[in-house]
Amino acid sequence: MKHSAQTVLRTYRCMPTLAFEHQRLTSFAGMILFWQLFKNLQLLPRLEACFEHLRRSSIFTYGRIVLLLIVHVLAGYRRLRDIRFYKHDPLIKRVLGLGMLPNVSTISRILSTADEQCVLNLRRLCRQLLLHRLRVCALARITLDFDGSVFSTKRHAEGSAVGYNKKHKGWRSYYPLFCTIAQTGQVFDLLHRPGNVHDSRDALAFIASCIDELRLALPGVIVEVRMDAAFFGKDIVSMLIDRSIQFSISVPFERLVELKRKIETRLRWTTSNVDTAFFEQTWKPKSWDHACRFLFVRTRQEVQSKEPIQLDLFIPQEFGYAHKVILTNKTTSAAQVIDFHNGRGSQENVFAELKTDANMEYIPFNRLIPNQAYLLSAVLAHNLNREFQMATSDKQRNTTFKRIQLWPFQRIGTIRRNIINRAARLTEPAGALTLTVSADQKIAQLFTETSTTLTKAA
Repeated sequence: MKHSAQTVLRTYRCMPTLAFEHQRLTSFAGMILFWQLFKNLQLLPRLEACFEHLRRSSIFTYGRIVLLLIVHVLAGYRRLRDIRFYKHDPLIKRVLGLGMLPNVSTISRILSTADEQCVLNLRRLCRQLLLHRLRVCALARITLDFDGSVFSTKRHAEGSAVGYNKKHKGWRSYYPLFCTIAQTGQVFDLLHRPGNVHDSRDALAFIASCIDELRLALPGVIVEVRMDAAFFGKDIVSMLIDRSIQFSISVPFERLVELKRKIETRLRWTTSNVDTAFFEQTWKPKSWDHACRFLFVRTRQEVQSKEPIQLDLFIPQEFGYAHKVILTNKTTSAAQVIDFHNGRGSQENVFAELKTDANMEYIPFNRLIPNQAYLLSAVLAHNLNREFQMATSDKQRNTTFKRIQLWPFQRIGTIRRNIINRAARLTEPAGALTLTVSADQKIAQLFTETSTTLTKAA
């Protein structure tokens, strides 16, 4: 359909005059959909239960403070002092069940009275929410990825330490260990640690507890584990074998010098694709009690040229080989095991979203327990974003060798732009509380369908 220039073009010369008045406007109309999700999950009562052993605040309860942090992350704010930009928002206050929002000093003071049991309870709640979703999905197999992620601060924070940090050398940091579910891209649990520990610090007990709780809640499900070379060790491997867990672990060459000799003396490699070749052996290290399956993988890649580049000359590309070794007890073909192990790279995308969209790397407090509570709030916000999408759409992918996520998830930033950050007005025509959003066809359809789906799920 064509339009004339007269119907399209306009000349606006008058600048409007600014005026301000209380009209019960909200900048977060999409939060009403997450409010329905919170009610379906009974989120606020379950958050309050995490702190029930403590003496409650007379006005602001612990559960509402944590819920405020979750909403703060979902709304796209980083610093706690940014609460002042939405403290009068009527819809946010309704979601939190408050007539006014606390200031930063109140939040800090209340969280400072929490203890380690509160953190354990929040971790348990995080696991329970994921277990509920996994029961609904009824998956035949669940893949756990374990890895750590560093986040730093310029100032002192209790429990932080100076460790290896290639981006911010000399900064104090935390280095929590994460367990993520590959099929849903959610964080199942985390172990908070200072920044000067090795990846494998306290990893054995943490990995075992995640596996045991998953199996207890979902009997009969096949559990798989993927880890990098930092977790390679006799104790962890023995624990996984004793529990009949299918696993793949990268093997560090410096720990087993025989591996280098096996690669150097190997003449025949099996080609997997144009750039990848492999061979496998069943081999037992000297200090181990039993032999295991080792996959030796060779990848052809371009060699980085560090010499000065002369733009007027043709410089041909040079190629070399990168090698890695994978330890596994899976009985599938070697090519499938390689794909399975390479799929653990999707966990880095989860960490990237947690840091950029959920502000996980932000350390707002000087005390350890409040910082742990904030970290868990960011993780819960990320998990709830994924839960929101799984609750309102059907699974669109099947299980692959790489164990990709079964839903084409949108990041929190995308959900925030498309749904949450929508202007609206709260009115009461004929005494009925109404949230009026701009009459855009696509937005109206999205809000209506999503609200109907969540209401039915309740």
